[in-house]
Amino acid sequence: MNPLSPATAGCVGSPPVTLGKVALVGVGLLGGSLGLALRERRIARVVAGYARRDATLAECRQRGAVDLATRNLGQAVGDADVVVLCTPVCQMAGLARECLPFLKAGAVLTDVGSVKGTVVAMIEPLLARSEATFVGSHPMAGSEKTGVLAARADLFVGARCVITPTPRTPPAALDTLRGLWSSVGAEVLELSPAFHDDLVARSSHLPHVVAATLARYVLSPAHAREQALLCATGFRDTTRVASGSPEMWRDIATANRAALSRVLDVFVHDLAEFRELLDAGDPAALEAFFAEAKSRRDAWIPKNQASSD
Repeated sequence: MNPLSPATAGCVGSPPVTLGKVALVGVGLLGGSLGLALRERRIARVVAGYARRDATLAECRQRGAVDLATRNLGQAVGDADVVVLCTPVCQMAGLARECLPFLKAGAVLTDVGSVKGTVVAMIEPLLARSEATFVGSHPMAGSEKTGVLAARADLFVGARCVITPTPRTPPAALDTLRGLWSSVGAEVLELSPAFHDDLVARSSHLPHVVAATLARYVLSPAHAREQALLCATGFRDTTRVASGSPEMWRDIATANRAALSRVLDVFVHDLAEFRELLDAGDPAALEAFFAEAKSRRDAWIPKNQASSD
């Protein structure tokens, strides 16, 4: 398989599943939303949540995101049909290793990370000698808000969820994940890990870097006090994702640095081309630039209203 090719063409539907136990390792916005959806739709008999902090466990119970909230990893993942890593990307390999002794035969381990190549490369070999399987997942749903108290049962409805099988992936494990994500309302798309990372470097990681750069530059204390007063809805909407977790985005940028660096080079080149149009003072060329951008976005919006990341 070409590493920069889709694993399959198009989106894949699957009938809803009924699972015995689903374990969420980390219960923040995504983990909590998945727990709420599983419980509300009665997809799993038991939803267990693992967290390291008592405060997080208390919030899990307050929000009703899980049936069982615990600091005991074995208690959370033992006997689970599916285990979902919902932590920052840099923590996933270590947690997968800690989960290994508790995973039952046939269990499917997955994640919700925004980078797949490094995660799959680290975790898939860990499970090679076990009777459990790892398959990467990336639900393209999220918010600048964090924590389980911001969780929503409908977060995944209409969103795309990429799953990234490899030649080692058993068909049964793939079917389980298709069913899991379809059951909570997501539209499932299968891609290779490398192709996924190439695409999200442009559509998700680059926009976050641009938003963060704008927020740092425009809201710098080096500017006049009035600058912030003149930042209205356009600036607010463009920089919304800059309010996301710095820890999470540090890990994403690090894990996908090769692809992100490559698309940054292209983006900087495109900005330089716009500056040339501006410096040339050609109104027709400037209008054509904005018209092309508007046309492409207007054509994209109707089919992509639900997707967010």
